[in-house]
Amino acid sequence: MAVTAQTYRYIVNAPGVRGGNARVEGTRIGVHDVIGLLQNGETIDSLIATCFPDLSRAQVYECLAYYEDHRGEIDLLVARQMSPPDGQ
Repeated sequence: MAVTAQTYRYIVNAPGVRGGNARVEGTRIGVHDVIGLLQNGETIDSLIATCFPDLSRAQVYECLAYYEDHRGEIDLLVARQMSPPDGQ
């Protein structure tokens, strides 16, 4: 059985941009930024309306698709982002 690599229309990784982590193409918005907000109570509608008004609904849904395929990676990034800075 052949393994098919996932490709994403709106998600890119680039060394030196957001630590090389997955982000929405043409922005500095990380997939983990979108997922973290959704996990903390934002809805897709509120996320687009107030948090990231430049994102399209398709881009948000693709962040969700990326998350489903890379759950461990994104969960780790969200946890790091939500934890208090060292020493606090």
